[in-house]
Amino acid sequence: MTITELAPPLGEPLTLAETKAHLRVETSAEDGLIAALIRTVRDHLERQTGLSLLTRTFRLYLDDWPRARVIQIGRGPVQTIEAVTVYDAAGMPVAVDAAGFVLDGQARPARLILPRQQQPGRVINGIEIDFTAGFGATGADVPDTLKRAMLLHAALLYEFRGAVSIDSQPAAVPAGYDRLIAPFCRRGL
Repeated sequence: MTITELAPPLGEPLTLAETKAHLRVETSAEDGLIAALIRTVRDHLERQTGLSLLTRTFRLYLDDWPRARVIQIGRGPVQTIEAVTVYDAAGMPVAVDAAGFVLDGQARPARLILPRQQQPGRVINGIEIDFTAGFGATGADVPDTLKRAMLLHAALLYEFRGAVSIDSQPAAVPAGYDRLIAPFCRRGL
């Protein structure tokens, strides 16, 4: 199972202004650095939690349908299923009718239950599921706890920006960060 992002987010959950206010930065001299830190902490948080903070489109690739007919989607919260495509033996795409599909997009991981479908003809990535995931279109839709964790993380990276290059970030997470994001993380047994 592979998930790829089809379109990047249209913005960031934190604005430059709110991040600068948190950092107590009043000039625009380091706006580029702060914007890069916002992207870095968002990307880190999304990787840690499996969440998509802002709404965007992804594609899930499967080799075959699961036996239990329940497809787990590792990015969430899933808002909608846009399209399901199966490739036949000739390698031609066949659109799958979404009638009968049941989506539990808020579950962690999100679950898609589907009726029996035709078997893919391709051995690898014979099934593609396009879906939209995220809390909403703007940072106002993102839970405040996650935004607070991002602000703390950005502050740590900003403070130690000379010690570790921006390309090697994030080098560390601040105290309390893990507790803030813990309710949003998937934990395995």
